[in-house]
Amino acid sequence: MTSQSDAHVRMSPTSTGEKNVSAELLPDRPDRPLVVCVDLDGTLIAADLFWESALRLVAQRPWLVLMLPVWSLRGKAHLKRQIAIRVSIRADQLPYRLELLEQLQSARTRGAQLVLATGSDELYARQVTEHLGLFSRLLASDGRVNLTGRRKAHRLAQEFGEGRFHYIGNDWSDVSVWRVAASATVVGGPPGLVRYARARLNMHQSLSDQPSRVKAMLRAMRPHQWAKNLLIFVPLITSHQLGDPGKLAQALIAFVAFGLCASAIYIFNDLLDIQSDRAHPRKRLRPFAAGQLSIPTGVALAFALLGFSALATAATKSASFAVVLAIYVLTTTAYSVRLKREPVLDVFVLASLYVLRVVGGAMATDVTPSNWLLGFALFMFLSLAFVKRYTELLGQGGSMPGRGYASVDRSWMTAIGISAGYMAVVILALYVDSDDVTALYTRPKALWLLCPVILFWITRMWFRAGRQQVHDDPVLEALLDPVSYVCALAIGGALVAAL
Repeated sequence: MTSQSDAHVRMSPTSTGEKNVSAELLPDRPDRPLVVCVDLDGTLIAADLFWESALRLVAQRPWLVLMLPVWSLRGKAHLKRQIAIRVSIRADQLPYRLELLEQLQSARTRGAQLVLATGSDELYARQVTEHLGLFSRLLASDGRVNLTGRRKAHRLAQEFGEGRFHYIGNDWSDVSVWRVAASATVVGGPPGLVRYARARLNMHQSLSDQPSRVKAMLRAMRPHQWAKNLLIFVPLITSHQLGDPGKLAQALIAFVAFGLCASAIYIFNDLLDIQSDRAHPRKRLRPFAAGQLSIPTGVALAFALLGFSALATAATKSASFAVVLAIYVLTTTAYSVRLKREPVLDVFVLASLYVLRVVGGAMATDVTPSNWLLGFALFMFLSLAFVKRYTELLGQGGSMPGRGYASVDRSWMTAIGISAGYMAVVILALYVDSDDVTALYTRPKALWLLCPVILFWITRMWFRAGRQQVHDDPVLEALLDPVSYVCALAIGGALVAAL
């Protein structure tokens, strides 16, 4: 069994911004009960193990989705048990509420009996109790009885006596338990529940200062990633049609459609990656991994974004663009579910998603993309995709669980990544020296300035990646790097000079 002090070192903190209203769970009063019962989902951890395990089951074994309604016919406790048998959890990586754990440790030191009373299946709850080493008893759903609401209230009153225990919960379903408890602590509950507990229940304290859900939703949507969708305007720029109001409007609508669609896919990807994200030093702070947003909220938000994206796509009145966006959705879905775990193939898929944005912009504006542009984009984005994997590999100590890469892969990643970037510059140089460029530029020789600038940018990116100075998201790295803006200005100046 893991000691509580060790557990503090290993567990993942949650960024819920809790504030302690009362310093102790058990004030110095002789009439205060010495039994403290704690809920698990949403209370001890900022997560819901039922939703997480159900989602992982569907992702790992999609054919079992047909069994979910069959299992639920025998009750929710049976459903939870069937899922728990098939899906494992990592108790050491759950987003525990550290402030609550500190209070529980203090109460235990003062002689309180700590009981984990949860609606989660006993197979999961037992792993949590063994990891923390805090609780002397465990009461959980056992495959027959779903220990929530009134059932939990009756069980606790039967075990410890009505009014003889303190209960810590987070949800409206806990009200029936608080009514038979001596006092209540609300953790991470909605404001309405906190007000109700203050007015109708013997509320001892509240740890309910949650971060803004709106801000958490915006973070989950990753609006900074919309910068990738600027590639939609590239066909207009390279064909010198950016000044066409009609085509520019079409490109803007396509930009919004791609952005909304991409945000939905990022949310789905984060939902599927909750467990692996918690093992990552930075990704563990993402809204779903940290428990700031629930899985049902994420699913609803993702489908809403897809719906708005479909409306924007329809507004482009371009069937070709709709097909490209559909291919993007299918590709990203396949990537999230399976392809990201296939070494090498995953990097090529990432590069293709960038190229699809260029093709999508061409389809939305009825511009034929040149082979020069597509070749340059393919090699350039392949290089950036390898930068992403390379930095992730370094950042995780030379191994990437579930991705198939190991430290031995760093050398060939560097070789292929740099080579791909340089190949993009070779294609650009061949384009500058081709007859095609004279049809668009009066001073094409000025375009030669693009080659050393892009060569410098690629070389510097890989130089910094090797020194672990690059964010594992190349887009975010470019947005935060002042040198990237200088290079962009130099490229813009060369294009203007060539006109």
